[in-house]
Parts: sequence; structure tokens; C-alpha cells
Amino acid sequence: MSETQADQRPEDEQQTYDPEALQRKWLPVWDRLEPFRADDAVVDSGEREKRYALTMFPYPSGDLHMGHAEVTALHDVLARYWWQRGYEVLNPIGWDSFGLPAENAAIRRDEHPATYTYANIETQATSFRNYGLSFDWSRRLHTSDPEYYRWTQWLFLKFRERGLAYRKASPVNWCPNDQTVLANEQVVDGACERCGAVVTKRELTQWYFKVTEYAQRLLDDMEQLEGRWPERVLTLQRNWIGRSEGAHVDFDLHLADGSTRQVTVYTTRPDTLFGATFMVVAADAKLAAEIVAPDQAAALEAYVDEVRKASDIDRLATDRPKTGVPLGITATNPVNGEQIPVWAADYVLADYGTGAVMAVPAHDQRDLDFAKAMGLPVRRVVDTGEENPEETFVATTGDGAYVNSGDLDGLRDKAAGIGAIVDRLEAEGRGSRATNFRLRDWLLSRQRFWGAPIPIVHCAACGEVPVPEDQLPVVLPDLKGADLKPKGTSPLGAAREWVEVDCPSCGGPAERDTDTMDTFVDSSWYFLRYCSPGDTSAAFDPADLKRWGPIDMYIGGVEHAVLHLLYSRFFTKVLHDMGLLDFVEPFSAQLNQGVVINQGKKMSKSLGNGINLGDQLEEFGVDAVRLTLVFAGPPEDNIDWADVSPAGSLRFLARAWRLAGDVTSAPGADATTGDAALRRFTHRTLDEAATLVEGYRFNVMVARTMELVNATRKAIDSGCGPADPAVREAAEAVAILLSLVAPYTAEEMWERLGHEPTVARVGWPVVDPALLVEESVTAVVQVQGKVKARLEVAPDVSEADLEAAALADPAVVAAIGDKAVRKVIVRAPKLVNVVVG
Repeated sequence: MSETQADQRPEDEQQTYDPEALQRKWLPVWDRLEPFRADDAVVDSGEREKRYALTMFPYPSGDLHMGHAEVTALHDVLARYWWQRGYEVLNPIGWDSFGLPAENAAIRRDEHPATYTYANIETQATSFRNYGLSFDWSRRLHTSDPEYYRWTQWLFLKFRERGLAYRKASPVNWCPNDQTVLANEQVVDGACERCGAVVTKRELTQWYFKVTEYAQRLLDDMEQLEGRWPERVLTLQRNWIGRSEGAHVDFDLHLADGSTRQVTVYTTRPDTLFGATFMVVAADAKLAAEIVAPDQAAALEAYVDEVRKASDIDRLATDRPKTGVPLGITATNPVNGEQIPVWAADYVLADYGTGAVMAVPAHDQRDLDFAKAMGLPVRRVVDTGEENPEETFVATTGDGAYVNSGDLDGLRDKAAGIGAIVDRLEAEGRGSRATNFRLRDWLLSRQRFWGAPIPIVHCAACGEVPVPEDQLPVVLPDLKGADLKPKGTSPLGAAREWVEVDCPSCGGPAERDTDTMDTFVDSSWYFLRYCSPGDTSAAFDPADLKRWGPIDMYIGGVEHAVLHLLYSRFFTKVLHDMGLLDFVEPFSAQLNQGVVINQGKKMSKSLGNGINLGDQLEEFGVDAVRLTLVFAGPPEDNIDWADVSPAGSLRFLARAWRLAGDVTSAPGADATTGDAALRRFTHRTLDEAATLVEGYRFNVMVARTMELVNATRKAIDSGCGPADPAVREAAEAVAILLSLVAPYTAEEMWERLGHEPTVARVGWPVVDPALLVEESVTAVVQVQGKVKARLEVAPDVSEADLEAAALADPAVVAAIGDKAVRKVIVRAPKLVNVVVG
């Protein structure tokens, strides 16, 4: 905070502003008045238009930290602004309360996860209340409540009815530390995104959501979000979905027993088929074990044991030495009839298509490295003008003329080459045009206790049987911490009284599914439940979602760009197809906040640069901390706590507070009789503040509020006087602006100005357009790019008059001297640039 924005008055005058006393005074008043309780009837009557403001709900891992303080302070600016602008605002709060951190903490304490979780929830709830946030507490939820996860289970069953939830055996990501599987999105650089352990592969039977069914719609509907979501987030989602155009190509495999088996591979470059000199199958894919020649089976098995020790990231690394084993069989290249060898290797992943790829080593570096390591042939089929990869072992990937490609030789049009090959494959029944996606189905099973049980019963006679809806929720048994230790399988399996049930279909002996759902299932629909709090008959009422949905602004971290946001979009589209929602995108607009760091680095106990939120609140008060976080910079920027000044914020708030106490005119005084200059400053500030908030430039809005406080104080001290109605108008405007950022101070100011609470609902002041018209503007005059004069001119001054005035200014005349004026550039009414020479 600059010195001009800090209070220069003696320190003893500031002591009368007591932030702690204000917090004690106003919090119970707000609890009694409930000013932010959203009313369905008000929206239905048309009295107010709705706005749905949502911040990503917290996980109860302890008390609030600086990250919570930042995102909720930013979020609250917009929610409170909408209230002031006359909207009925739904701004709910809840807790994402299932998950591994609580379960691991319970294991360490030998207690039930609920004990740890709900104690933390109450701690955080108290802190959120003290922080003065405009949440509607009547809609509070916890995803670990049976009343909530009953509907998570119901949604699972509905997805299964539509063929979107299924169970299959496949290689999965396994975290050896947390002893559970992970979705692809939860593996970061080959490690568990929660604990950092290196992820390995396991073959397990797991539950999946068929998110790939919606891959194209997830892409197409992003057009609705352009300009409303951060471009970075849209790019991350597009890349994760990974749509590509290419072809499915059928290869005949010739097995050791003399039989033939057809395998289809996907390629984006079918035009390079003439350069396919071998085929590679993922070593850990089922296909490899099914097609390997008997005399190679032992070698493959030993190799697979080694492969499973490496993460997917390691396996795909371009600089990793290539390894593999021959499978002892060949495949027929469908465009030239060549017999090419089939190998098993680790640089192809089992869950990519069929787990098999055609290798074109001349034009793919990993294929080329493998060919070099194994002594396999390399054939260039596109002449890019670069050196021959057969000699340099550097793959070429550019465009050029086809060579060694039969009828394509000499052609330089890649699109034409691809079209010709695909036409031929289709005509011969050996392939077809295809679209592929990088996106894989969402693995939602977890081998842990603290999550929503999967509502399926396994019966030897009936197979998978859904739990009847009237028996939901399937409630977790009361296991203690000692019984929760991960053993590679779900601890629920040991709760035999809970596991063993009668089959809902035949009545025979059966067992419950012992996996629980990934917590991202809970958070994929929580924003819908807020619209129908306490509904015991449905997950939500479609009429409530028609009233409140979709969310008008969602604020949270960019780290959720792929997982949470993609899953929520998927859920919304499925529920729309079920006829339960009338929108297909859950979040109309989104804003990402930065992170709070210290001394240029992420906060860490080991670095000694941690900042405790509680300590900051105790020393400076809620309002000063909130003001500091909002004022520090644009929402998306990181905040370095070493570069900001909560003490300066505290001094400013004391100055604003004193301003309200200095006003001596009565409430309702006619402001039009007051000082015209101060009134213009006030109305321009209010007009600009609205534009700034709507453009998410909250920090500049705070700066304008500080300028208004300074201008008002200057007006009082320069003779305007505290009784001038313009001073009251300005002080009231300051209180309303501060209500977005510093609610306790704003409420106290409003009372000192003679009004009833609460300032948060008084409405945005009406701006007088006549006061926005500038009587004069400052025109800058430059000579050779250097400022030589400033002229006060009429806003509608003509270019000719402005040029004449500039050239007549003595300072400009002196700067020109005896040089010739070559050119005069005029941008009325604010700039004149004189070029001499």
C-alpha cells in the first residue's frame, strides 16, 4: 500500500478503531438478520433476478489457511456486489468431506474418520462465519452425510441403468502408499497427486463411468464457454480429451498354431503405412499374452513383471532406453502384403486402443529408437528434405513428397495421401476413417473405507444386482481406525456382518461390493443439491434447478481444470439427457485465483516461510486481511505475502471509519446542494467501481475506494466541511463499496452514518449521468516523444483547435526552438505529439 493510501494521522488517533470489537459486535447481528438467505419465492415472483455464486467447497483437513482466505474473499466481492445490484443471490457453502486425508488421519488416531472430519468441519464453519462471508448457511451440506450420499448412490444406479457405469478387469494405476487405485487424471508426472508416491500398474476389476460416451459433446459445448472461462482451462480440457482424426487399420496376425487373428490399430497417419516395418503390442496388454508364441511366453512373463514397476510417464519418456521382447509371430501389412514382426514393448500402453500400434520408425522417434535397439528395418516414406533417418537415426516428422509408397510416390499433398490410403482400405475391407480420443473412462472405484459405498450386491446366481432404491443409502459400517489400515483390498471386506446380505433379486446369499466411490463423484453434483436442501424425495428438484441454474460464476483453483470441472460437466450432460436439467453446462463463467506465497516461494514449514492465517487475523483483524488479499493484484495472480501490507490496510480502514464519524449532516440530506467537485468524484468512482467489479478487477476497485476516502478527507480539510451533504454522500458510498471487501468496518460506518443494518443490502447508489461528464480533460503534449506540456481542454475539443493550442504553448515553443515541425499527431482530446527535425 502506498504512503498516499496509508493514514498519516498520529498513532493514538487510530486506537479508537478496534477491529476485534467490531467483529464481536456485528457477527451476532448478521446471524440474527440472515441477510444472505436466498429466497426461492422472490425469484419466482419476478421481484429479483437470480444469480448463483459458487466457490469450490473446501475439504475439512484442518482450520482455514491462506488459500481459503484468498479465494473466499475474492468470491465474496462478487456475491455481495450482486446483492447490492438488486439480485437474489444463491451463495451456499458445504464440505467435500469424504476422502483419503480424513481416513489416514483416523488410522493414525485409531478413531472413526467421521470423528476427525466433523470436528474439522465445525472448526472451519466457525472460521468462515468469523471471516464475514455472505454464505447462505441454511443450505449447508456435507458429502459424507448419509442424507447426501444416498443420492450419490442413486445417481450411480441411474448411470448404470443408462449403460454409463460398468465394471471390468483392466490394468489400473495403483498407489502403493495409499493402497488404492487412481484415475488417470489423479496421476501427476507418474506420481499420486495426493501423496506423491510413484504409481505402478495392477490388473484389477473396477467400476468405471463411461465418460468417453460424451467426449465429443464435452468438446463441442466448450463453444458456450469461450470468453467466459479462462482460456488456459479450456485448453487443458481440450488437450485432455485429445480428439484426433485418423483411421482404424486391420492387421492379420499369424499365430504360432497356424491360425490368423485380426487386430485393429488406430493411426493418425495411415498414409505412412508403407513405412510400417514392425508392430508393437503393450507388454502388459491382454493381447500380448493371447498371441505370444509358446516358446516366447516365459520371456514375455518375465518382461511384464519388470514393465509393471514403471509408471506410465516413465514408459512414455522419449529419452528412456527402449526394451522389448519378440512375440514370435508376424503380421501382414495391409497395403503391401509384407510380413512384419510383432514385438512386445513398454513404450506402448495397454489402455490405448487395443494396446497395439503399427511402428513407422522413419517418422516416429520412439519407434526409431526401438528399431535401432532391436535391429529392425527402417524405411522412409516421406521425403522432407532432411537427412535420411535410416542413416542418422533421427526421425523426420514434417511434410514432403511420398517415396517408397507405391501409387503415392511423388505426391506432396498429405491430405490427399491420407484420403487415398483410407479409400483403399475401406474398399478392401481392411480399415475405415475414425475419430479417436485421448480421454479414457473414469475409474471411480477406491479400495478405501471413507467414501460412498457402491450400491451393488454380488450374487453367485444373479450376478451384479443393484440395491433397491428404497434401501438406499447403503450406510458405512462403524469401523475404527485400527480396522481401516490399507491392505491392498478394501477394509470393508473385513466387516462380514455388513458385507453378507440376501440377494435383492433371488433372496439367496450374496455380498455387498466393498469398494467405495472416488470423492470426485460427490463433488460432480454437489452444486445441484444446494438448490434443493433437505429434499428427502430426490437428489434435487428439477424446478429448483430451473430457478437457480446454471451457476453464474464459479471461483476456484486452476488445479481442478481437468478432474473436477470435466467430471462436473459430464454429470450435467447425463442429467440433462435424463430430463432432470434444462442446461448442459453447469458453470456459465469461471474465475481462477492465484496462490498465496511468501518470499517468492510456496509456503513451507521446512523453508520457514509459512504464514498462519489465524495469526494474521488476530493481529490485523478480518477486514484488513480480506482487504489485503483483494487489493494485492488481479485475482488470477499469485500473492506474495512479503510484498503486501496488512498493517497498511488496517490504517486505511481506520481512516475510512473515522470519515463516517466526522459526518455531521443528517441522513437523507439533499446531496445536490453539496460540493459539486466532490459529488463528481463520488459518482465517477461508483460508476467505475461497477465496471471494475464486473470485469473482475477487484484490486482496482479497492484503489478507487481509497482515492475516494482521500478526496473526501481533502474536501473536509480544505473548507468543504463535515456538514456538507456531499461529504455524507461520499462517506455512504465508501461504506457501500467497503461492504464488498471489509464488511465489519462497512457495517460500523453505516451505523455511524445514522442507518439501520445491514449495509450489505441497501443497494447500489444511483449514479447521476450528468456528474460523469467531464468539464475538462488533460491533454498531454509531447515533442519527440517527451512530455513538454499538459493542457486543460474541453472534452469535445477539435483536433485543429487542440493542435493550435499545443503549438502555442510556451514550453512547446521552447522545445521546438528553431527546428522544423515535420509532423503533428493529434489524438483529441488527450494527446498531441510533435515530430521535429
